[in-house]
Amino acid sequence: MYKTSDFRKNLKLEIDGKPYVIVDFQHTNPGKGSAFVKTKLKNLETGQLLEKTYKSGVDTFGKPDLDDREMEFTYSDTEGFNFMDQKTFESINISHEIVGDAKNFMQEAMKVDVLFYNERPISIELPNFVNLKVQETDPGLKGDTASGGLKKAIMETGLQVNVPLFIKEGELLKIDTRSGDYVERAKS
Repeated sequence: MYKTSDFRKNLKLEIDGKPYVIVDFQHTNPGKGSAFVKTKLKNLETGQLLEKTYKSGVDTFGKPDLDDREMEFTYSDTEGFNFMDQKTFESINISHEIVGDAKNFMQEAMKVDVLFYNERPISIELPNFVNLKVQETDPGLKGDTASGGLKKAIMETGLQVNVPLFIKEGELLKIDTRSGDYVERAKS
C-alpha cells in the first residue's frame, strides 16, 4: 500500500481498480486546515489524464499488478500484432487499439517493452529512435541544399515524415518515435 507521503513522479499505483502513473504532484500545507496533495495522474490503459486532490497521510492506494516484459515484434495480421516473449518464447497477440500509432514505427524483429496489467497487455513502449527506409518521396531538385525546405517522405512502415529536400528514396533515416520527426541519416 502507498500513502500520499510515498508519492513521486512515475510512481505507479492502483486507484478504483485501474492502473495509474503519477505525472506530477504537489504537497500543500496551508496555514489553516489539513495538508493535501494535488496530483496529475495518467491512466495506463487509456492514456487519460486526471487531476485529483488527496488528504495528506490519510488516503492509501494499492500497488498495481504490473509487469514489464521485453518482447520481439514478429508480424501483424487482421487480428492485431504478434509479439514473442524473449525469456519464455511464448507468442501473444496484441490488438490494434493497444498498439495504436506505434504501428508506424514497428519493424519485424524489433524489440519493444510491453506493459502487462493483471497478465493482460495494456501498452507498448518503443525505443526512442528507429531506423526506417524511405519508400517514396519526390526527387530532389538541382541546387537543393541542406539548409533548404522540407518535403514529405513515406517510410517503409507507411509513416509520413517531413524530411530535408536532399533525401532520396531508399535512404535509411533515423526517426524519433516520440515525435515522429526526422533526426538524421542513419549510419549503415
